[in-house]
Amino acid sequence: MGATRDGRNCSVLRLDGRFDENSHKAKLSAGAKPDYYACMPLTFTRLRTPVGELILTASDAALTGVFFPTSRRGPAPTHQAGWVEATTGPAADVLARARQQLEEYFARTRTSFELPLEALGSAFEHRVWNALRQIPYGSTTSYGALAKLLGDKHATRAVGIANGRNPIPIIVPCHRVVGAKGELTGFGGGLDTKRWLLEHEGALMELGV
Repeated sequence: MGATRDGRNCSVLRLDGRFDENSHKAKLSAGAKPDYYACMPLTFTRLRTPVGELILTASDAALTGVFFPTSRRGPAPTHQAGWVEATTGPAADVLARARQQLEEYFARTRTSFELPLEALGSAFEHRVWNALRQIPYGSTTSYGALAKLLGDKHATRAVGIANGRNPIPIIVPCHRVVGAKGELTGFGGGLDTKRWLLEHEGALMELGV
């Protein structure tokens, strides 16, 4: 357990649906950004996709990040000491599985992912990210609906913040969350990418956007 630069108590935890602590009232400093990877040098690989080149990161045990070319979190810190491009070993094996499954997703031959995932975040953020994984391919939900699902209808804004901090987009499908009236809202990879992903999955036909 540690604290990010914005004062949140965070841990690197496996995303498995078991976290149940409601901590969305934790301290947040205005304008502060979480330092997701300062404590965890990782192995990475690059993947060319229809939405641009993605950088995938992994520990020896799990996939830990997906970065878009214009990620809201900034570029993957692959220049930092200890980061290595995948060649062989347990992390490279995790990344190879992730590459294959993402290639199948973009080829429309896969609608769900079967990968071990780890992410640095608060207990509430993990609850939100696990809830995102339950949104079916080809469908969408709203921030308000997610808040109600998590047991606090007043937590819509906190859900939106946690959604924006999701470090493993596409695989943890934060792009499937839209506004209360079905409008496309902010997305770390950009709204054009969000629209592309929803069109790819057939979800925009459902929304009538």
